[in-house]
Amino acid sequence: MSSLENLSIKAVIFGCAGTKLSEAERRFFAESQPLGFILFQRNCREPAGTRRLIADLRDSVGRADAPILIDQEGGRVARLKPPHWRLPPSAARIAALGGVAARDAARINARLIAYDLHDLGVTINCAPVLDIPIPGGHDVIGDRAFGVDPRTTADLGAAVCDGLMAGGILPVIKHMPGHGRTCVDSHHRLPVTDASLETLRATDFAPFAALSERPWAMTAHMVFSAVDAAPATLSAPLIERVIRGDMGFDGVLFTDDLSMEALGGALGERAAAALDAGCDVVEHCNGGLGEMRAVAAAVGPLSEAARARIEAAEARRPAPQAIDRAALAARLDELLG
Repeated sequence: MSSLENLSIKAVIFGCAGTKLSEAERRFFAESQPLGFILFQRNCREPAGTRRLIADLRDSVGRADAPILIDQEGGRVARLKPPHWRLPPSAARIAALGGVAARDAARINARLIAYDLHDLGVTINCAPVLDIPIPGGHDVIGDRAFGVDPRTTADLGAAVCDGLMAGGILPVIKHMPGHGRTCVDSHHRLPVTDASLETLRATDFAPFAALSERPWAMTAHMVFSAVDAAPATLSAPLIERVIRGDMGFDGVLFTDDLSMEALGGALGERAAAALDAGCDVVEHCNGGLGEMRAVAAAVGPLSEAARARIEAAEARRPAPQAIDRAALAARLDELLG
C-alpha cells in the first residue's frame, strides 16, 4: 500500500543541513510532512552514514517509501564523489564520442550511477540535462549538456533515462522547457530569452518534447517572453500551453530550487505561485530551517492530480536488473578511451 494515501503529505521536497538530522529538523519534518527529500554533497560523506541519514529522513516522516532525490549528473554536478564513489564523466565528454559509442556510454554510465544510488536508498536522480546551450551563453549549463543538436540531446538523454530505470532509479528531465538559452546564472539572476516560439520549438523545446513520456521533470527558472513574462516555474500559460499542452508531458513536474535568486518575492510567495501555476511539487534545497518553515507554511497537501502522477511514476519503477559492475565500468573506461 502506498504511503501517498496519507492526505497530510505536503507538495514539497526539502533538503537538510548536514550528515545527521538535528532534533529540530526531525520535529519539523514530522510536523510538515514533506513528500520527500533531496541530498547534496554536504549530506554524503561516506556510504554507511548516507544510508543512516536516508533512513532517518524517512523515519522522521513515518514513510519508508518517501522519495529520496539527488543530482548525480556527472562531471562538475555530482553529489557523490571519490574516494567512496566513482565520479561519472560529464554529458559533454560522453557526447564527444559520437554515434553508437556515445549512446552506449550514456546508458552504461547511467546504469553505474543507478547502482550507486540504489545501494544507498536513493530513488530519483535529477538527470539528464536536456538543455541546449547557445554559443556565448553562460556556463551554468555548459558541459552538463550533450551539445547543441536537439536530436542528439534527445537520443543521449533517452539512453541516460533507460540506464537509470534499468537500475530501479527514476530519472528527471531538466530544466523544462529548456535552460540553455541563458546569458546569466539563474542561481543569481533571472534569465530571459526573446527567441520566437518557432525557434524554441525547433531547438530548446525539442528534446523535452521527444522525452515527454518520462516520469519526472524539473522546471527552469527562466522567462520565455514569446509565451509569458513570468519565469517557467511560475507561469501558468507556459506550463499549461507548452509543457502540458504542446509537449504532452503528464509526469510529475517539480520546481528547481526555490531559494535561487532568479525568483523574486518571499519564499512562501514563490512556493504558492509555483503550485498555482501548475507545478505538482516545489523544492527547497539549502536545509535552512527558517526558510523551510516559511515554505511549509505556504504549501498545502498534494493535489489529487499530483498524487496520481506520483503514483503512476512509481508504478513504472522496475526492479533493478543484475549487473557485473566491474565489467560495465571497464567497458565505460574503454569507450571513453
